[in-house]
Amino acid sequence: MKKKSLLFLVLLVLTKLSVAQQGITTPIPSTKPGKYQLEQINRKYGMFIHFGINTFHDEEWTDGTMPPSSYNPSAIDAEQWVKTAKDAGMKYVILITKHHDGFCLWDSKYTTYDVNSSPNKTNVVDAVAKACKKYNIGLGLYYSLWDRHENGKVQDLTLDKAYNEYMVNQINELIAIAQKNKTKIVEFWFDGGWEKPNTRWPAADLYKAIKSKEPQCQVGINWTIGAPGNPDQHAVLPDQQKEGYPIRYFPSDFRLGDPYLPATPDPKVFSHNNENYYMPWESTICVSSKWFYNTKDTTYKSIDNLVQDYNIATAQNNILILNTPPNREGKIRQKDIDVLMELKKEISKQKNKSK
Repeated sequence: MKKKSLLFLVLLVLTKLSVAQQGITTPIPSTKPGKYQLEQINRKYGMFIHFGINTFHDEEWTDGTMPPSSYNPSAIDAEQWVKTAKDAGMKYVILITKHHDGFCLWDSKYTTYDVNSSPNKTNVVDAVAKACKKYNIGLGLYYSLWDRHENGKVQDLTLDKAYNEYMVNQINELIAIAQKNKTKIVEFWFDGGWEKPNTRWPAADLYKAIKSKEPQCQVGINWTIGAPGNPDQHAVLPDQQKEGYPIRYFPSDFRLGDPYLPATPDPKVFSHNNENYYMPWESTICVSSKWFYNTKDTTYKSIDNLVQDYNIATAQNNILILNTPPNREGKIRQKDIDVLMELKKEISKQKNKSK
């Protein structure tokens, strides 16, 4: 009898461990935010850092053919980037690690199209991770699924397996950089999924690779929500989304659709395989006109407009990240800093008035 009871207890413990492990790598159905979603919601405000080979070509999307030698920052002042975010009242940064061009801001052993083949070999991911640790601010990482250098022939299904493995390997590299610096990753921001049907992306493998090592990390894929009858419809805008609409990229923890602000009211519960999942919205907008530094980008949004955007984006349990791109000297422009500090003052005035 005792043996049976002991066996039952062992099986119970193993079952609970199995469920716990599954919980790390699969979202739990819920109509309310989970623990780590609440942490993301409470962060509320962060900085997008678009920096890479595009910075040196006055283009938003280069095609993966620009030589690594053209990426040539005179310096990388990652501490200035992160300190600026901290001083502006932001709680985290999201760094572009690889955009659609495929150029990697770290030394990846899986490609030579990276900083190690350029004149400035600084591991930018490492530098930002260290700065986040120093200034006690969250680290977020952007990674483009679409890679015009390594996987330019997106119509060729026979290339998917190798490229999907490539992506998982690189995600593990990025996690290892953060963990080496004892910096927790708070967010992974994936982009470019529209270039292939959603079923051809290894969303579950990427999610598992992240959550098994960084369970607090929130994972999102741009244009997250599909339409009834067509989960892969592109694009379903925020004001078109309704509760129960299908999750286009499952598993995901939150919704994206740049550069749009959320609808009012903003639906929060979406579906996958007849289960419901709570998903906040994260807005991503530019402080000026371009995502990447551009010599012709001299038009900035007014403070009044930015305050309005902040209020809309951070209401309803949602989040805002504001893009401020470093220049070719590896520094955030002084104008960007001035705008961020003025915006902080105006936000603070609002909060004081509401008390």
